[in-house]
This record gives sequence, structure tokens and C-alpha cells, in this order.
Amino acid sequence: MKVSAVSSPSFTVGVTRVPHRSQSLSPTFKSSLAIRCSSAAPSAKLLRRILDSPGLHQGPACFDALSAKLVQDAGFQFCFTSGFSISAAKLALPDTGLISYAEMLQQGHLITQAVSIPVIGDADNGYGNAMNVKRTLKGYIAAGFAGIILEDQVSPKACGHTRGRRVVSREEAVMKIKAAVDARRESGSDIVIVARTDSRQALSLEEALVRSRAFVDAGADVLFIDALASREEMKAFCEVSPLVPKMANMLEGGGKTPILNPMELQEIGFKIVAYPLSLIGVSIRAMQDSLTAIRGGRIPPPGSMPSFEEIKDILGFNAYYEEEKRYATSTNQQLSKSDISSLYSLQRRDQVDREQTSQSFKDPVVEVITPDDVYNKYGADSSRNPFSGIWSRTLRVKITGRDGFEKLDLRIPAGFLDGITNIVPALGGVNIKELLDDATEEVGGKLLLDFQDRMGDRIQVFLE
Repeated sequence: MKVSAVSSPSFTVGVTRVPHRSQSLSPTFKSSLAIRCSSAAPSAKLLRRILDSPGLHQGPACFDALSAKLVQDAGFQFCFTSGFSISAAKLALPDTGLISYAEMLQQGHLITQAVSIPVIGDADNGYGNAMNVKRTLKGYIAAGFAGIILEDQVSPKACGHTRGRRVVSREEAVMKIKAAVDARRESGSDIVIVARTDSRQALSLEEALVRSRAFVDAGADVLFIDALASREEMKAFCEVSPLVPKMANMLEGGGKTPILNPMELQEIGFKIVAYPLSLIGVSIRAMQDSLTAIRGGRIPPPGSMPSFEEIKDILGFNAYYEEEKRYATSTNQQLSKSDISSLYSLQRRDQVDREQTSQSFKDPVVEVITPDDVYNKYGADSSRNPFSGIWSRTLRVKITGRDGFEKLDLRIPAGFLDGITNIVPALGGVNIKELLDDATEEVGGKLLLDFQDRMGDRIQVFLE
């Protein structure tokens, strides 16, 4: 992967160049990037190259596979996972130690599989003692993480920049970092260990600085003191073990640490910076605004959301279709043409299979073929016509999908009921003849049926 830089006179931020949409990667190449082995070594080595490269490097915090992919598509070299955001998105609960190691690991695995950039995983306090830390680190390696953040809080932990934070003893905190280093060696991995201390708020700045030095001696690769309260404290931190990269945390929306721009952070001495709340924060507000619009009988304005085509492009529909062609067979192609020609097949296998054919289609067409013998049998002048008097009337069958889009709107002679359930299986068992008999003398249109089938589609039958 090529790493270039965008420079200003006193500030350099590393940026990974991503192709413009018109120069998108081939599906095969995209797929190869998404495949990861059980070891995090390739991504860890890439993260180490980033840490060794000049300038400050920005890493927004993601909370699921989609947000991670958006970070990558925006051109960032790496990203973090945020325990705060994952707890919010996955559980709708506060980041107070309620989310488990297994839940974080599962979400992390989905995230690392979705992107090719390195991901630094939030592992809270390792979910226990030093032995738990070893298991946690090995699990994060297997999940594909390039780095892991381990903090020194007691259990249950408290969210950064909030009240009630307490830390374990300095000795135990150092032993946890040593356990992580041992687990890395035992795994044959090169995962980057970010040692975080919350002792600035729990105890003092002096204790936080002492612990940081001890973490370096224990083998930590990056240092992070959470909730530094001033620019002076940030400078003092960056003077500890100057050759070891320092991480800053810019808590958007107001925290204890001053919000500085990248140039200022680089001048102080930081190497990487996390933005933990941006993506989850704007997502919450956007969803609230959209729900307000929908409740008011509107839809979100076009400028507030991407078009359907853009959403499909972001999610890789077009790349999927291109790659799918490699494995197409003649049978696949015939079935595809059949599916496109009509939403409601005349010979569908079963109602449960409707969801496979309920994709969005524009201007659905249903051709009703009426053989000559049907007219001979049910002709307007035939005494054998069981529906005498309504042959000239028309049945209108209308189907509206649960998404609000019209799927079907057809008209057939009211006397031609044979085969209607082949067109709309949900009408099977409905005595339409009886409904027609009741409406024979009525003038004008009448709604005969109005119900939802098992798949949520609204089916209406009118006599016109």
C-alpha cells in the first residue's frame, strides 16, 4: 500500500490515497484485500510503518463494519474501535463495563474483515487479571486487529472522561502489559500494544507519568494517558520516553482534554490521534432527524442522505455483480432473466419464497393470456356463464410492497377467475365468486378485499 503525505509548512498528516469511484479497484482485488489470515501480522506491520512515518496520523473511531469501511473510503490510513461507540450501537447501553470480551471480539472481527487498513482495537482493561489479558490479546490477534489498547482501570471499568474511575496498583498494571507482551511473543505476532493509563484522573499526573515510563520498560509500543487536563500536561506526557509514540484522544463534544488541531498536536509531540465520538455522534443525530421527518409525514431531504444508487455503491453491489459474472452458468442466466421479467411468477414454488422475488422492479409487467375457449365458455351471451351480468365488469388486483412501492397493478375480466391464484398465490382459498355475487348489482367501483399477506405486502382487489 502506498503511503503519501499532505504537507503544510509545519504540519504533516499521513493519508492513504484511495481510488476515485471512476477508478475503483477490481472486484477480485477488493476481495483479496478483504481476506485475512488468522494472524494480524500483515496489518500490524503496516501499522508499525505508519507509526515510523513522519507526521501526525489521524484515526477516527468506528463501531461496526460499515463505519470502518467509510473511514477507509475517506482515505484514512487506520482506524480505532471505540468501546463507547460499540456499546452504544450494539447494546444501546453506556460504556461502564457492561459489554463483554466476547461481544467486543465478535464486533471487532466483523470490522477487521470489512477493511484492509489496520484497526486498533479497544480492549478495555483486558477483561480481568494478567491471565485474562493474555487470552484477550490472543483473541484480538485472531480477530485480525493490528493493535490493541489496554488500560489499567479496575473492574467494572468507567468510561473515559467520566466520574468514578479507579485504577489497579502500579505493579498489577505493569504485569498486565508484560502478560500482553508475552502473549504476543507466544503467538508469533507483531500486534502493536498501546498502554493506556487512567491514573491522571484517578490519582495524579505524576503517577500517570511514572506508569507510562514503566509501561515502556514492560514492552509497550505506544503510550496513552487519558483525560489530560491541559496543554501543559500534554507536553509533559510527550516528554516521557521521547522515542516512544504517544496517542492523543480528542473527545468531541467536550471532555477534560483540550481539543487541539492536528498541527498543534504534532508540535506538542503526538504521533497518533483518535476521534472517538464523531461517527457515532453524527449517526445518532442523523437518525433522530430522520425519524422526526418520517413521523411528520415526510422523508429525509435528499441532501441529508445518499441516494439509493450511492448506498449500493458504498456497500459494493456493483462490484458484487461484476464478480458474480465470473461464476454465472446458463441456468443462472435463464433464471435471472425470468426474475427480471415479472415480479410475480405464474409458477412460484411457495409463498415463503416470495421474498426472493420481492426485489424492487420498475414498471412491473404481468401479461394475462386469455385463450379463445375461455371466451367461448364465459362469453357475454352464453347461457352457461356462471357470472352473467358482471362479465363486462373488471377486477383490479393491486399489490403494494411493505416498502411502499407498487409491485403489481393489473386488471382482468371479472368472469375470468380461473388461474388468478397463479398470479397472486395469497388469494388462494378466498371465495372471490361469493364476493362478486354480493357486488353484482352495485354500480361503480367497490373494494372487495384489502389485507396483508405473510410477507407484509398489501393486497387489494377492486370490482370496477
